Parts: sequence; C-alpha cells; structure tokens
Amino acid sequence: MKLPYRFNMRNIFPRPRLKTPLTSASLLVIGLILLHPAVLWASESQTDYGLLSNIGVSILAATVMAYLFTVLKQPLILAYIAAGVIIGPRIGFALVQDKDDIATIAEIGLILLLFMIGLELNLKKIRESGKSLILTGCSQFIICVAMGLGFLFLLGFTFQVATPQEYEILGVKIVGGRYDLLYLAACLAISSTTIVVKLLYEKFELDTLAGRLTIGVLIFQDLWAIVILGLQPNLADPQILVVLWSFAKGAFLVGITFLASKYVLRLIFRKIAKLPELVLVASLGWCFFIVGLASDLGMSMEMGALIAGVAISTFPYNLDIIGKIINIRDFFITLFFVGLGMVIPNPLDKLGLVGIALLLSGFLVVTRFLSIFPVLYGLKNGNRISLLTSINLSQLSEFALVIVVIGKKPEYHHIGQDIVTLIIFVFVITSIASTYMIKYSNNLQNALGKVAVALGFKAMRGQMEESTLEEPKEIALLGFFRVASAFLAEIEEIKPELKNKLVVVDFNPRVYRRLAARQVKVFYGDISNLQTLHHAGLEHAKIAISTITDDILVGTSNLKLISEIRTVAPNARIIVTGTSNSQALELYAAGADFVLRPNVATALQLLPVVERLLQGEEAVIKEVAVAKLAERDEILN
Repeated sequence: MKLPYRFNMRNIFPRPRLKTPLTSASLLVIGLILLHPAVLWASESQTDYGLLSNIGVSILAATVMAYLFTVLKQPLILAYIAAGVIIGPRIGFALVQDKDDIATIAEIGLILLLFMIGLELNLKKIRESGKSLILTGCSQFIICVAMGLGFLFLLGFTFQVATPQEYEILGVKIVGGRYDLLYLAACLAISSTTIVVKLLYEKFELDTLAGRLTIGVLIFQDLWAIVILGLQPNLADPQILVVLWSFAKGAFLVGITFLASKYVLRLIFRKIAKLPELVLVASLGWCFFIVGLASDLGMSMEMGALIAGVAISTFPYNLDIIGKIINIRDFFITLFFVGLGMVIPNPLDKLGLVGIALLLSGFLVVTRFLSIFPVLYGLKNGNRISLLTSINLSQLSEFALVIVVIGKKPEYHHIGQDIVTLIIFVFVITSIASTYMIKYSNNLQNALGKVAVALGFKAMRGQMEESTLEEPKEIALLGFFRVASAFLAEIEEIKPELKNKLVVVDFNPRVYRRLAARQVKVFYGDISNLQTLHHAGLEHAKIAISTITDDILVGTSNLKLISEIRTVAPNARIIVTGTSNSQALELYAAGADFVLRPNVATALQLLPVVERLLQGEEAVIKEVAVAKLAERDEILN
C-alpha cells in the first residue's frame, strides 16, 4: 500500500468526535489505566529496563498525552514533551531511568528528519530566492551574536579569569565558566530545525516563499553551528585555519556526494527502480553512509543527512522514498521530544534561573525580528514574508543543547552546569512559545504588520496603488499558483485581449515582479484582507476567480472568499475551487457561480489521451505534447 505524500500527525491521532463531554479528569484516569502496566513494571525492578522497554514506556506515554492534547486542541509537540516530563527521572515518576537510550533513538529521528528535508529541498527554488536568502542567512547569525554579547554583558555575564567562578545575575547566584558570555550569545543566535520543519510541514508551508527562506536561514545557521563545533576544541587559542578547514571539509563532502549521486547512484537507482523496497533500503543506506562519512570528517551527522537527501532529491523516486520514510521518521521524532522532556530540570530547584530564562527567551524572539525583518524588507520581500520568516525562527536550536553539553565536558569546562540548565530552560520555553507562534503565524503577522506600517515599514503597494487610476479590470485572479499560471499562459496564447482585463492579487514578491514584467496588472497583498481587495479594485470586477485549493490557501478558504467577494463586489460572478463533490455542492450553496474541479479537469484531459493511445497514436501525442511544452512560457514553470 502506497503511503500518502502529505503526512499529518492527525492521521495517527485523529480528533475524536465524542457524543458526551470527556473531561480532563476522565482522560487522566484513562491515561493512568493505560500506563498501569508500565507502573507495575517499574515497581518490580529497580534495574535498567533495557532499550525496548524504555521505548515502549515512552511511546505509550506519548500516545496517552497526544490523545489528551488532541481533545484539548493543543499542539502534539507539547504533548510529547509533557510525556517525557511525566515519565522522566527529574520531575516525573522515573519510569525511564536510562535517558541515553531514548537520546540514541532521537538522534536517528533527527538524522531521518534532515534526510527528508534534503529530499524535499528544491535547489532551484532556493536559488531563485537569490540574494534575499544569502544575505539574510549570512547576516542573521552575526547580528544576533552581536546583540547577544551586548545584552548579556549588560546583565552581568562576562569572560571569567578563573573557573569555576560564582557571580550574580539579577540577584541569582550562578556558578559558571570562562566562556559563559560567548556560549550564551552563540546559542541564542540559532533556531530549531526540528521544530520549525515539523510545524511548517504539518501546515503545508514548507514550499511557500517564507518557508523556503526559513529553511535557507536554518541551513546557514547549521553551517555556523559547524564552525562553532570546530572552534570549541581550540577556543583558548582560536585559529583561522580551523574555520577554513571546517568549510573545506564541508565543500569536500558536498563535492564527493554530488559526484557519487551523478555518476554512481543514478545508475544504481535505475537498476533497482522496479523494486520499491530495495529503493527504500538503498536510500537509507546512502543516508547513513554519508552520515558516517560526515562524522569521520568531524562534521555533524545531521548535516551529512541533509547533504545526502539533497543529492538524490532530483531522482524520480524521491516521492516514494518520502512516503515510506515519513512514518519511520515521525516515530523517532516522537521519541526525540519525549527525550527532551526527560532532561528538563525541576524548575522548583532553580526558580531564579527560570526567571533569567524567561528574560533571555523574550530577548531571543526580539533579536529574530531585529536581525531578519529589516534585511528581508530592505530586499523588497514585503512586510508579510519578512514577518513570517522572523516568526518561524523564534526559538532556540537543539544544536544549542549539543554545544553546551560539549562545553561542559571536563576536558573543556568552558561553562558551568548553571549555563547548561539555563539553555535547557530557554529551549523549552521558546519551543512551547514558537509552537503557538507558528501555528497562528498568519494572525500574528496581521497584527505585527499593522505595527510595522505604523513604524514606517510600508506594505508593497506604491506603484500598484497608483495603477488603480487606470481602467478598471474585469477579471480578478485572487491568488496566483499553478492553475493561475497555466490560465495566464492560455490567455496569452489564445485570447491575448483578455490580458488587459486581468488583475492579480498575491503576496509572493517573485510572482509580482514577473507579472509586472509581462505587463499584467498585479497587486501585492493578502487575498483574505478586505482592504487589500478594495485597493485592488475588486468592486469593478465582473468575474472573481480563486484557482487555489483550500490546502494551499493561507489564512482563508474558498468558502470564506465567496463571502469576502460578495462584500466587496456584490455583482461579480464567482469562480472558486473545490476538491470533492461535497465541497463543490457546499460552495455552490454559498453563492459560487462555478466551482473549478482540478481532478475532473484532469480526468477530462486524460480520457481522449487514453483513447488515442489505445489506437496506437502514442508517437503523435508525445510529439505534440513536447512541442507545446517547449513553446510554453509560464510565470511558474
């Protein structure tokens, strides 16, 4: 059975539809009943349970908490962290004593996650992000570190002469090391790949412009983290050669990987393509081979997994690989967050550090906006994209945990245990906060967008608002994606006179620039905003069209668009998009004049092709199709 390409954790834990109310107390009773075997197991033996038993208890606890959090409509990541807290040795019932077993499994999950990111990473789209990605990726870390050094120094963190050294921060005594200031500033500058990618994946926003910029900045942050890891052994005597050597090893690994992909892997995959299971095994083997090679070169294993995925992302088999790996990955990632919950220190033992961690967490969020928003805005990405990218990156990285644990080792002793505890608290606080920030990122962006405009960061209108004095447009395309791109190509080829009657509303700067270059009237803005539709002159349109399905629309739906269009342009004819018969009937009932069904349109195009293929006309069909594609020039090719 082929697994779906788009996987959602709701497939595992669907939202229950209960005929009677189910209270939190009753859910807690259910949870205790389910955990009862584990509790008995724990009471019968005080020795190490073994890897399998630890995994069993962790998954069982994660299942119970996931069900509870689903009923309460809370993010699942928080459920897994809570499960780790409950069964962990620091705060909970100590049902799992050896957290190193879970950490090992979680590391595998992190590797698989980065491998899948690489498989889905479209280098062409990353390259199209151009200087916005490169400049933001290079500058964000440097700006955040600089602000961190200044802010932390004002708080009282300094370079110490001796170690261990006790000092006070806001009345809290801290036993630290020589490099507390440097470690904290560097760790506060990097964000969590695991949390960001998982949440954006569930929201289907990885392939948006803000999503691609977010992933690009995360990749640059990983490169900075590699530099930090390379500098750690020689921190007392840093050498420029160490940094250069780190980059040289990374370039070598990338070069070897892509050469092997082009001249060896492509041939191997072509031979085994008819055996899907073998394709999966070969892919995993390739992943862990590059991971091992990266480790031997002194690089992070996660970076090796990312490079391995990118190397085979252009193969035609990558979607099948993703479909098979995704369930395995989510199993391991669940254990990653459960393992994180196990290592959270008891906040009652360090209340002073919790207060400092809250302050540093707020500072981290502020620095993300100060280091990302101005750069992206200055590069003409607009308020929306600049704010969404800043929101997505407002948390601490799991890499920070690795960095501070290494810095605490006896052979280095760069920092004290209190700094490690502080970083863990900040990680937990920002992980929880950013889960909600990303979940409600569109609402948050709308609110912050008003603040940005009030501060003088104008929305990308300017030239577009001036064009409203022109002759009103009769056809309004609300949102511009694949179907709209093909529709415009058909207009240019068959009915070019309609081009002058068309106005497009979308918040993708790249789409805006390309449409403007083709002399198409385009308005930069959010189609879910009534003010945007008004500025675009929708009230003059005779036909309003939404060609985007609900799973891609951001902040609205085709059903909501019908109401908004009716408010702005009550006399306009409305065309919207539905993906099922029931949805189409609901849209017609809401006032749609026509419901576009992409699946039906595809079937209508497919039927005559099948008939002609049965008549032996495959050569003609292919020749005509290739010729048309060669001549076709769409906005979104």
